[in-house]
Amino acid sequence: MPRAESVETPRAIGKKVLRPRQQVEDQIKAAILSGALHPGDRLPGEVELARQFAVSRTTVREALRSLSTQNLITKTPGAGGGSFVRSVDQSALRSALVDSVHNLLALGTIEFEEVAIVRQHLEVPAVRLAAVNRTTEDMAELREIVALQRSISVDDPRVPALDEQFHGAIARASGNRVLASFVSALHTETEPVHYLDLSPEVGRTTVRQHQRIVRAITEEDPAAGEEAMIEHLTYLREHLLAYQQR
Repeated sequence: MPRAESVETPRAIGKKVLRPRQQVEDQIKAAILSGALHPGDRLPGEVELARQFAVSRTTVREALRSLSTQNLITKTPGAGGGSFVRSVDQSALRSALVDSVHNLLALGTIEFEEVAIVRQHLEVPAVRLAAVNRTTEDMAELREIVALQRSISVDDPRVPALDEQFHGAIARASGNRVLASFVSALHTETEPVHYLDLSPEVGRTTVRQHQRIVRAITEEDPAAGEEAMIEHLTYLREHLLAYQQR
């Protein structure tokens, strides 16, 4: 019986045809990510971009809107404004995360408690890493923050900012910039101090817990740091929930 001849599969030569808006967006994005465009660089105006890409201003405007949504550029109104390249680093990641989490909470598609729990799960490994990777500069910053917290009253307007600085400094001391971006973003949206009716007792307890955390990091003791951080975050979350249920 004769053997059937093999049928050769035709080589694929087709390529997806992109819409003009997508092509403009992709080319500008590639220029940003490759370093051809640097953070702070101002893009040409819409008219000039439309001329360069041989597309309409509407197409350019749609592409720029998409790039702005992706936090790759920022648009500034006014005579001296325009579209500027944003920094593509951990600060840009943090900004994008803050905006996303804030919008989800505002829309009610996620619950505050869900975000708070994720934050706790991230801050625990952050403090463990900080105990191993912290530098002399990190320790000086943490001690300075705690010293200032001890010297002010609970109704001082600097209290929320100092608490955010404290947790942010620990996350940065971890040496993991992605982890630090997530911790900082989640802390911004779930900071209990913003919502608590702080009493002197709660304020003193919080500062003592901060001191315990700093001591564990100073002694390069990840286990002690984890225990102190869990105690601190659990304490704040329980007080916040009790306050919300009044």
